[in-house]
Amino acid sequence: MSYPFNAQRGLIVLQAELFGPSGSAVLRLALDTGATATLVNVGLLVALGYDPALAPVRVQVTTGSGVEFAPRVTINKIATLGQEHDNFPVLGHTLPPSAGVNGLLDLDFLRGRELVIDFRQGRVRLV
Repeated sequence: MSYPFNAQRGLIVLQAELFGPSGSAVLRLALDTGATATLVNVGLLVALGYDPALAPVRVQVTTGSGVEFAPRVTINKIATLGQEHDNFPVLGHTLPPSAGVNGLLDLDFLRGRELVIDFRQGRVRLV
């Protein structure tokens, strides 16, 4: 099954549902094949019942403004593009409001699958 995106915009933005101890939320994630770890806004992780401040592992992340350390939080489940991953590690990082997304969907979610991006039709498929 394929999912629509706006091929005229700069980012491919997808809906993803994340599950935590306090419930679930539907987020807007930018598809980012240039990064290795999926990233979610810290405030949303807290709203789902996680405490990134208590995360035992911090990962070095290079951003446009420098190098930072982001907590690695294992979430109960993430679902997008017709795929689900249980006990999935994400990095918690605060994105600026101007980003227009709640996080980034990266190679760790895509690995081992076939990703097809059709810019003519504005459709993305992961199998």
